[in-house]
Amino acid sequence: MPGITLTVNGSTVSETVEGRTLLVQLLRDHLRLTGTHVGCDTSQCGACVVQVDGLAVKSCTTLAAACDGAEVTTIEGLADGDRLHPMQEAFRENHGLQCGFCTPGMVMSAVDLVRRKGFELDERTVREELEGNLCRCTGYHNIVKAIVAGAAEMGRTG
Repeated sequence: MPGITLTVNGSTVSETVEGRTLLVQLLRDHLRLTGTHVGCDTSQCGACVVQVDGLAVKSCTTLAAACDGAEVTTIEGLADGDRLHPMQEAFRENHGLQCGFCTPGMVMSAVDLVRRKGFELDERTVREELEGNLCRCTGYHNIVKAIVAGAAEMGRTG
C-alpha cells in the first residue's frame, strides 16, 4: 500500500492507503474530518467538494494517492478559529441551508467560484456555477443570496 503525505487544513498528514482509497474516505474514515459528506458516490451531488491546491474537486471520485503532496482544504479548515469564513457566515446570515447536508460542498464550491469569477457575482452566474451541487431541501434562492453576499464580503475583507 502506498504511503502519501499531504497538507490538510494546514497540518501535514502522512497515511498509508490502498490505491483505490478515495479522498473522501481518507478525510472521513482516516482523519475523522466528517464535514465532507458522501451523498451520491457518483460525482453528481457535490456534497463531497473540497479544495485541492486551491481548486474545488469532488472528493468521492478523487483518489487519495493522486493527492500526494497536495494541499487539501475541507469545510473544517475554512474558519479562523471561532471566526467563520465570510462565506460560512453569509450562509448563516442568509439562511442558505436547511438540513445542512449539502452545505459544506456548497460553501467549498462557492469559495472556488469567487476565486475564479471574482467578488461581484450575479444570480445567473451563481446558479449556472452551482450545477454540480444539489440541494434536496431548498429552492436555492437563499443559497444564491448567501453566495452573492459571501463573495462581496470576501472582497471587502480580502
